[in-house]
Amino acid sequence: MDLFEKIRNRVDPLGQYSEDGHGYYLFPKLEGPISNKMTFNGKEVLTWSINNYLGLANHPEVRKVDAEASAEWGLGYPMGARMMSGQTKYHEELEAKLAEFMEREDSYLLNFGYQGFMSCIDSLVDRNDVIVYDSECHACILDGVRLHMGKRYVYTHNDIESCRKQLVRASKLAEKTGGGILLITEGVFGMSGDQGNLKEIVELRKNEGFNFRLLVDDAHGFGTLGATGKGAAEEQGVHDEIDIFMCTFAKSMASIGAFIAADADIVNYLRYSMRSQVFAKSLPMPLVIGALKRLELLKDTSHKDKLWEVVNALQNGLKAAGFHIGNTNSAVTPVFLKGTAGSATMITHDLRENYGIFCSIVVYPVVPKGVILLRLIPTASHTLEDVNYTIDVFKKIQKKLQAGEYDHEGAGILKANI
Repeated sequence: MDLFEKIRNRVDPLGQYSEDGHGYYLFPKLEGPISNKMTFNGKEVLTWSINNYLGLANHPEVRKVDAEASAEWGLGYPMGARMMSGQTKYHEELEAKLAEFMEREDSYLLNFGYQGFMSCIDSLVDRNDVIVYDSECHACILDGVRLHMGKRYVYTHNDIESCRKQLVRASKLAEKTGGGILLITEGVFGMSGDQGNLKEIVELRKNEGFNFRLLVDDAHGFGTLGATGKGAAEEQGVHDEIDIFMCTFAKSMASIGAFIAADADIVNYLRYSMRSQVFAKSLPMPLVIGALKRLELLKDTSHKDKLWEVVNALQNGLKAAGFHIGNTNSAVTPVFLKGTAGSATMITHDLRENYGIFCSIVVYPVVPKGVILLRLIPTASHTLEDVNYTIDVFKKIQKKLQAGEYDHEGAGILKANI
């Protein structure tokens, strides 16, 4: 069979609806400066879908440094992979400052979080090792786990008893193979907003004798949680117990890139082993210089304090209004409604066109059938007025949903169960 013909006949869960949904429900274009309000479809919308947690994307100091670094260095320098010709003192400086902030011996700068996490997992384990991971881990972790040529066990999301059972299985197998165990979870789960149960996992190792290493993806926790912004582990009082941190610049630092922080010998091993970095061009200088400024501002906890003023107002206000926001204990704010995927498209259209609110709306298969998830990402750029307006609008949307006003399909509305 011809490969392309096979692809053309394939029924893709999202792509099959691209003709109706592209540019509005799928691949929408938000335009203008990154802030609490942006432009969509020619109209200003209150935006709750940008991971600009600390409001640094358009911070004047950040924009100044980004512009100056781009003018001085361009986007080409340094050319080549870091191991061959792409190393600079600024890359080293950023790594040193990230390691110091995370209180680890060393760190390693990565071009991308997704690519880096996959390659990190691939480098850490061989076919004799066993991976244990949370069922709701991010796609980059799942793809990294798929690269593993050995055995892997998945445990029910944040279920410590399920985690224990899988560790028992992994321990028995590792005894036979002579391998080790890598446990992977997240500091904050990006869809539901609940923190990974890092404290309980650490206690399994300390109190029950399990022998594993703990790798934590803290993309959403870095900069937003903990007294100094180190993340979920600091928030839970187990920062010193995490073996490897993986954090991205794409959230709190509003940029591109990521890093690993761990013991110096482990970081050095990864530096020479991660194929996604060894064989990739070095991170461009403006992104490195910009990350240094962003890290400096991230250490100023006033940005985090402003974020949490908005988070607390939003989450407390939603709960007081009777909305179900799940078990979130992070900035990520899910709002769960009952309705069909068809209703979800109508709600999306109503929010954007009639109320000027842009947020991510998620339906089956990401959430169970009959559930609509409105996912809000509060930032330090939002105001309390934004919060109050959004809660008032959600009350109206809820009433319309309960009254059946979204049960029909309007003209031009995507009619697909996506």
